[in-house]
Amino acid sequence: MKNFDINEDPHRRYNPLINEWVLVSPHRAKRPWQGQNETISAEVLPEYDPSCYLCPGNTRANGEVNPMYEGCFVFQNDFAAMKQDEIVYEESEENTFFKALPERGISRVVCFSPNHNITLPEMPLGTIENIVRTWQNEYTSLGSIDYINHVQIFENKGSVMGCSNPHPHGQIWAQSSLPTAVEKTQHNLKVYYDTHERNLLQDYLNEELKLNERIVIENQHFVALVPFWAVWPFETMIISKRHLGKITDFTASEITDFSLTLKQLTTKYDNLFKTSFPYSSGIHQTPTDGLLHPEWQFHMHFYPPLLRSATIKKFMVGYEMMGESQRDITAEKSAQMLKEQSDLHYNS
Repeated sequence: MKNFDINEDPHRRYNPLINEWVLVSPHRAKRPWQGQNETISAEVLPEYDPSCYLCPGNTRANGEVNPMYEGCFVFQNDFAAMKQDEIVYEESEENTFFKALPERGISRVVCFSPNHNITLPEMPLGTIENIVRTWQNEYTSLGSIDYINHVQIFENKGSVMGCSNPHPHGQIWAQSSLPTAVEKTQHNLKVYYDTHERNLLQDYLNEELKLNERIVIENQHFVALVPFWAVWPFETMIISKRHLGKITDFTASEITDFSLTLKQLTTKYDNLFKTSFPYSSGIHQTPTDGLLHPEWQFHMHFYPPLLRSATIKKFMVGYEMMGESQRDITAEKSAQMLKEQSDLHYNS
């Protein structure tokens, strides 16, 4: 009987944020690939595209004309997933198998820049700082609405992540309920805080900093790391060092450090496979229900799908859909690969 080697032997890792496990199979990273290869777009985008519904001055699908904006531009999503209408509904307890509840919310689009052909890693630091301040304003304005209890800020980058327009932009969905993933996180953060009278993510970050095995970026106020329990091959998480629950708690220097972390991390992503790295990213922060939430710690997730190259992606199928999440490359290996990448973009 051999001794367990976490770098070679199959094992499961626990995610305390959502109370789930991930199967890690390091030995499978060497398997040959004969599956689908993604196509790398060779298209060179213009700075302004007259056919883009997000570019300044262009007309959107609903007939509205975008202003000639020079910084961030925020507007109500023309095809919103939720509506603001208040719906009267009486919940019935007669049948437990067919539950449905109306959900009220607001969906907005945030254009990061008027330039059509630029992404976060290629933007000046000041532009990213302006994006962060826009997120702060939106979190405040949406969170102050009486029926809004959660504000989800996120970005889908790349067509492989379902992004239908390459113009740099993200979205904000604000709603009356806590979505499922956030509700799981809320529950586990609260249980940990009530048990230990300490913050789970602060305790976790302190342990990660001691080990220094999965740290990708560290500055005065933020750390970007590959979580021990990461599911996606190059998944990362940005965590604030100071105990703060929401983006509006940032000081001026924290805005700068967070923006710098975003720029450096997305640059490392692009440099890894010399491609505009696709991902879905999103901020998790304090619910806007008017209650105190000392259990919360500001953090941001990045879930990129690429596995081995710019053309090979990770598929969540089969066992992942029927059993639990599974990954081949270890979190430690992917952290090392990202950390080794330059902070200077390969297109510079």
